[in-house]
Amino acid sequence: MSQATQGRLVLLGINHNTAPIEVRERLAIPSTRLADATRSLLHQPGIREGLILSTCNRVELLTLQDDTGEAANTQPQTKADLLRFLHEYFSVPPNDIQPHLYEFREREAVRHLFRVASSLDSMVVGEPQILGQVKESYTIAREVGAVSTHLESLLQRTFTVAKKIRSETQIGSSSVSIASVAVDLARKIFGSLQGKTVLLVGAGKMSELAARHLIHQGAASILVTNRTHSRAEKIAADFASSAVHTEAILFDDLYAQAPRADIVISSTGAPQKIFSPSHGQHFLHARRNRPMFFIDIAVPRDVDPRMNEVEGCFVYDIDDLQQVAAANLADRSREAAAAETIVSREVEKYHERLQSRDAVPAIKALQQQAEELRQAELARSQSKLASLTPEQQAAVDALTRSLTAKLIHPQLVALRRRVEDNTDPQK
Repeated sequence: MSQATQGRLVLLGINHNTAPIEVRERLAIPSTRLADATRSLLHQPGIREGLILSTCNRVELLTLQDDTGEAANTQPQTKADLLRFLHEYFSVPPNDIQPHLYEFREREAVRHLFRVASSLDSMVVGEPQILGQVKESYTIAREVGAVSTHLESLLQRTFTVAKKIRSETQIGSSSVSIASVAVDLARKIFGSLQGKTVLLVGAGKMSELAARHLIHQGAASILVTNRTHSRAEKIAADFASSAVHTEAILFDDLYAQAPRADIVISSTGAPQKIFSPSHGQHFLHARRNRPMFFIDIAVPRDVDPRMNEVEGCFVYDIDDLQQVAAANLADRSREAAAAETIVSREVEKYHERLQSRDAVPAIKALQQQAEELRQAELARSQSKLASLTPEQQAAVDALTRSLTAKLIHPQLVALRRRVEDNTDPQK
């Protein structure tokens, strides 16, 4: 990418590999606030285009920034500017964020984005939800005017690469997601889910996926609750069968009904925790001290981790799921390697396309100038060529075109090389 014409591509973020959930949940952005956050990012000094990706496992800022003559010396300042945005928007001290941040620029930012959208950087490698989340962030950024020429091209290419990896590898061959890993954990805790009652708190996509896996694992009863009761009713109705009892319960009745459940899988978008140690004590009393398991896949967390201190209550959050997810990664390592090869190849192709695009204006200008000179010389010699037959005039025209092309060829090659030199991070 020609920095002079395109600006600088900078990606800053934290994810499940660099930051514990205690940090990630402080920076999580619910979908209802994503448009506002993206507008705020775009209003930061020097930001020309921007996108924010916020999921349970990552918060990333993808930005195209103004380039200045001092650009080569302003890398630390760029990071400081984005860190200041995170601090001001989330009211989180910079020292709490900085140790967990990673930063990618230009080619490496493209590589990282391709890997994220292709689920190569996910906690569960191969899970299909991340591409939809990237697309949602893109749609919101476009709606608020934060994505235009350069990021538009990059993101469209990102979606193509993710689709290519899905079609050319088996990385997504089995349905694996955070929800399925949560259900795997529940099964391992109990040995079997046969006859167990599960309560789903939250009726989003994650709950639907969890319900599907729970039924497959033999859960006898699934209770669903959500602040919007109609969503809970829809999931309960969709999964009801003669073999499985499903029931939608009012969110206001959550604490009264929760003791019925052996396993609670919670995935709401609530800004505050909805289960506290005192709730746990109440639940255990109502269950006559039969154990109760909470699998919290929400970010921010729904379950206060101190509930683990209540005897009989066992709480697992999304970071605990990483141990279960590691087994899936081993099974998919071969397909992941094939996908990484595709990513590397696509990064090079994208980089070459940018180089060619950056050289186009100069190449066109040189070709136009050469053609104008050729036409001027033919016009000056028009009286001398007037006696030629149409076929002979056509031959002269072809000859002058060929000579002009050969004469400017070394200059065209030099232009392309200059662009490559300017965009090669090793030079």
